[in-house]
Amino acid sequence: MTEANDTTSSDMARAGRRQFLGGLAAAVTLGAGLARPGKAMAQSPDEAAALVNRVVADVLSIINSGRSEAAMIREFEGIFREYGDVPTIAASVLGPPARTATSGQMSAFSSAFQSYMARKYGRRFREFIGGQITVTGARPTSRYVEVASRVSIPGRAPFAIDWRVWDRSGQSRFIDILIEGVSLVISERSEIGSMLDARGGSIDRLTADLRNFG
Repeated sequence: MTEANDTTSSDMARAGRRQFLGGLAAAVTLGAGLARPGKAMAQSPDEAAALVNRVVADVLSIINSGRSEAAMIREFEGIFREYGDVPTIAASVLGPPARTATSGQMSAFSSAFQSYMARKYGRRFREFIGGQITVTGARPTSRYVEVASRVSIPGRAPFAIDWRVWDRSGQSRFIDILIEGVSLVISERSEIGSMLDARGGSIDRLTADLRNFG
């Protein structure tokens, strides 16, 4: 019985960590779990790490500011817009349908998705007041720079997350966050895919509904 209870507690702790980092990721980026092929990264690991440090500072400042929920959500959306490669994020989460969508459809979807994620996760942040995120290193790959960080939340064991950063848009931007080895984007892609299927594959209907969800 004790073993079963311990397993349940462990599962709940992991779920709580993922829930927090899901919100954090939504505030800053969601990006592609699989980056598109192309030229090697021009940015240095130090540049990518510096970006993560700026985002972390901004997010923690909002979480600990004491602002109203509505104000926090607006600011989280601003962080997502400033630090995330939103066009890549939107196309990656939408998946194959993004390849046949018009530029107007993708622009509208990107805007709606950005607001949806800020609302969806922003309300959860109050639970994590006092948390800290510390960058511990960065390494380049052929497609992006992966920045490692350590998360500490009061009353919970510390754990690691990895941030993927590239500069294909001309500036360093996030494209994904791995939470205990799980890509946030892949998880969101599954959910958005189900929502799209429920609307008969209509991106326009999905976009309109996303403006009211979250």
